Amino acid sequence: MPWPGAPRLEPIDFDDLEGFGADDHLTAFRCFERSARALVERRPDARTARPRSDGLLAAARSVVGSSVTDRAGARRFFETWFSPYRIVPEPPGAGFLTGYYEPCVQGAREEAGDFCWPILARPDDLVSIAPGEAPAGFPEGVSGARRLPDGSFAPYDDRRAIERQRRNAIVWLNDPVEAFLIHVQGSAQVEFAGGRRARLAYDGRNGLPYTSIGRILIETGEIAESAMSLESLKAGLRAAGLSEGERGLELMRRNRSFVFFRLVEDFDPLLGPVAGAGVALTPLRSIAVDRVVWSYGLPFWIEADLPWADESARPFRRLMIAQDTGSAIVGPARADIFFGSGGAAGARAGAIRHPGAFAVFLPVGDEP
Repeated sequence: MPWPGAPRLEPIDFDDLEGFGADDHLTAFRCFERSARALVERRPDARTARPRSDGLLAAARSVVGSSVTDRAGARRFFETWFSPYRIVPEPPGAGFLTGYYEPCVQGAREEAGDFCWPILARPDDLVSIAPGEAPAGFPEGVSGARRLPDGSFAPYDDRRAIERQRRNAIVWLNDPVEAFLIHVQGSAQVEFAGGRRARLAYDGRNGLPYTSIGRILIETGEIAESAMSLESLKAGLRAAGLSEGERGLELMRRNRSFVFFRLVEDFDPLLGPVAGAGVALTPLRSIAVDRVVWSYGLPFWIEADLPWADESARPFRRLMIAQDTGSAIVGPARADIFFGSGGAAGARAGAIRHPGAFAVFLPVGDEP
């Protein structure tokens, strides 16, 4: 039975997926395995998504303790437990891909000198609202609230108000642009004096709609769409000024969405950040999807021409696993590709704004 926001799907064969036979199915399987173990162990999601079906749970259980050790076995797993469906975007046209990454920045545990821009912990009065569970009369598209003394709810403060209050700082940075991008990416690694590192992990947001600052700069003609990249965005914001009242800071505050974090002191730097599904991300295998439309753990096949390895666009034909979400990721044929950690990953991720074709692998028995 169709679900709310259900996409238009067309059944296809695995042979219809360009390049499917040449993909590294074992790497995709290992990525899926992380989601499977989280499902079987009933780990809570960091950000609630569409409930998993019985078919997806059955596929997950089959993975735990499996003996898949090579690409052929991994391919058989996906072909046995899933059926591919081409996602037909509405309105007609190609789907859309972007990229994201985990920034690595310098930070301080106390405000001092140039380190005067805070990263904030989740406030005690923030109430997160899951999709479809907003109180009666609550503004559409708002998913964060403050509970009032009479038991009712009001939308939470916007970016401007939160930044001016500066409550519950857990880390201080020396660059408001980098702080802003950590909010956009949803995680970061912070290096303190002496070389010790910690990870900033997503811990909720104020729930106000996300606004793309890059899109604003393109529409105003300040940066040509063909020239938009992570570095050009950073340069444009810094050149516009970052002090109170200056245009760069005001531009960032037009994105009213604000993210809160918790500090993870002990983490494995070889693993990606823990995402919306509660599992560590895998570079170039994990994607963020619309959590209202899709369940975490679903495999997707993506066909696109992207500058994913260097500055030249080249074929990207790859099996990906839905393990994250984002407030800017809206619609069934929309995905954000995780590129990894650090500056090189950021450069590649920031260059991705491309059309692509999508197919979702639905568990056998979950036919739409």
